[in-house]
Formats: sequence, structure tokens, C-alpha cells
Amino acid sequence: MKQELRTTLRVAGGGRIVIPAEVRERLGMEVGADLVMTVEDDRATLMNAKAARRRARQRVREYVAPGVSLSEELLADRKKEAGRE
Repeated sequence: MKQELRTTLRVAGGGRIVIPAEVRERLGMEVGADLVMTVEDDRATLMNAKAARRRARQRVREYVAPGVSLSEELLADRKKEAGRE
């Protein structure tokens, strides 16, 4: 079962926020780590970039048949278009 962690952050000068150590540890954040922030209505969500990429790949897999390479299909489509010009 996933444990929820809720904390309050304060916005400092220049719009900076300090992310507590426990949160950084859970997200696998180190100094210089890239984060992805999603803002939806009045809510902001942070996740580490590696996790964001993993989730994006999982979502794509839901719609793409096993064994299909989207990059190969795109290249084939581009070649067809180039042949028509």
C-alpha cells in the first residue's frame, strides 16, 4: 500500500521553494535532478523526470500493439510522403 506524504512548502524570494529531505528521498532527487511539474486547475504535482518518462512509456504501450515500433512507422510514413513530392 502506498503511503501518502503531505507537507507544506513556503515560497521564498525569487519564487524559490525548499523541498524537504524526506520528499527528495522518496522522489530519488539529488542536487541537479530534473523534475517535471504538472499544473492542473489549482493543483501542482512534482515527479522526477525519470519517473515521468517511465509513466509516459507505459501510457503509450496501452495504445500500441506489442512489437510495433512507432519510430519505424514514422520513418516509413516520411519516406512515403517524400516519394509523393
